Amino acid sequence: MYRRLLILGCLAAPLSAQTVEEQVAAGIASQLARDPHTALTHFEVALRLDPRSYEASWRGAEALMDIGKQTPDSVKSPERDSLYQQAESLARVAVAANPEGADGYYALSAAIGRASLTKSKKERVRRAAEIREAALRSLELQPEHHKTLHVLGRWNAEIMRLSGLTRFFAKTFLGGKIFNAAAWDSAVVYLDRAVVASPENIYHRLDLAEVFVDRQRYTEARSQLERIGELPVYDVMDPVYREQAAALLRQIQGKKDDPKD
Repeated sequence: MYRRLLILGCLAAPLSAQTVEEQVAAGIASQLARDPHTALTHFEVALRLDPRSYEASWRGAEALMDIGKQTPDSVKSPERDSLYQQAESLARVAVAANPEGADGYYALSAAIGRASLTKSKKERVRRAAEIREAALRSLELQPEHHKTLHVLGRWNAEIMRLSGLTRFFAKTFLGGKIFNAAAWDSAVVYLDRAVVASPENIYHRLDLAEVFVDRQRYTEARSQLERIGELPVYDVMDPVYREQAAALLRQIQGKKDDPKD
């Protein structure tokens, strides 16, 4: 059973006043309004009514991550780390409640990835395999799940960004043979598929552009970054992502593509 969720606001209504479905719907509306704190409160109410609600569990996990990611990874924050751990626990509840649900596996793969930031190097290597396994299972159930495609694209990119020595050490001494499955081409393919599946998602385009920059494919990176400035804001982090995209666009101004890639 997952640990008790943080209560981040007053309950929207007495437990007897609304159904699980109504609370989940209210939570979704709050997510669309870029208010993850209120969304989490609604999902908490739904989970009090039904502790094994699949929708409330995976969406609650997502809301917890949406709150946590507003604190940069570079900042030491026990509160953020706790949110990610709770998100992982809730995602596991969702998968147990509905083993055939793509969203549950997506939430699990994303939450493990974020919670892993608080772990030791050896634990992070071990959990890399679990992230990939959950994400691949999500895609088996829903091949064009754009958020899962992003997770797998980012998974490949983050491993490839490690130094060759670090990857060798992880594979040789930490049991990280799964790292052999990572490739730059896979990062591009998965993130490009995420963009195709959800073309107005700023985060997809930003991460794809960053991979293009890693590969010195600046023309393609600029195309993605310029498009971001035209897109509507949906995610609570979209204003930040827009700023990052503009900064990256300035950084690569005038750079020419590597003809070898």
